[in-house]
Amino acid sequence: MTGDAIIALISLTVIEIILGIDNIIFISIITGKLPVVSQAKARNTGLLLALAFRIMLLLTIKCIVRLTTPIVNLPLRGDLPHFEPTVKDLILVIDGTFLIAKSVYEIHKKLEGEDIIPDHIPQLQTFAATLGQIVLIDIVFSFDSILTALGLSDQITVMTLAVIFAMIVMLIFSQKISDFINNRPTIKMLALAFLILIGLMLVMEGMHQHVNKGYIYFAMTFALVIELFNDKLRGKSGAPI
Repeated sequence: MTGDAIIALISLTVIEIILGIDNIIFISIITGKLPVVSQAKARNTGLLLALAFRIMLLLTIKCIVRLTTPIVNLPLRGDLPHFEPTVKDLILVIDGTFLIAKSVYEIHKKLEGEDIIPDHIPQLQTFAATLGQIVLIDIVFSFDSILTALGLSDQITVMTLAVIFAMIVMLIFSQKISDFINNRPTIKMLALAFLILIGLMLVMEGMHQHVNKGYIYFAMTFALVIELFNDKLRGKSGAPI
């Protein structure tokens, strides 16, 4: 544990927490449709699965590097360079598309008043379907998380500890984040809009279109701050804020 390793560990932990917020938002929205007694179990299971995926990817780091090797060379018209998709690109496009489709579907159900679990659907089936969706999205978020970690450190121990520490923090605060989102319809709608934006960003990255994430995260933060002001204003009792 040298000074550089400690700095890398702290930096990676903070970044992993930031990257994990997207995962928590998705899990909170999906598990919010389950019976109250099952929500915490599904949410914690989803986060533990995310941790397992991240550690598994770290242990197969050589395979992850190979996923960035082009699998085919597609010539394009004009002066455009050839498009060389990789397995990583395919994963990003597929999961980004799923994230967009799922978020749009959830928005549609809320606007149409269909966001209720029918009584004739067994709870076990609904719980299993929820975990299936969480697993699918955990894969792409874990993949993106590990690739980011690779850019900051080459020590497996440091990356593993950062992932574990970040997941512990997310497990501690996931209940509060989930309650905050699910108890505020406008915040929940904003979170779904964020997921659409994130899904679009994943698809663009998979198509080799550079996206400056700083602009996107700034726009998301700005929108969230404005919505927090609106939420405070709606609950204002007359006293100055």
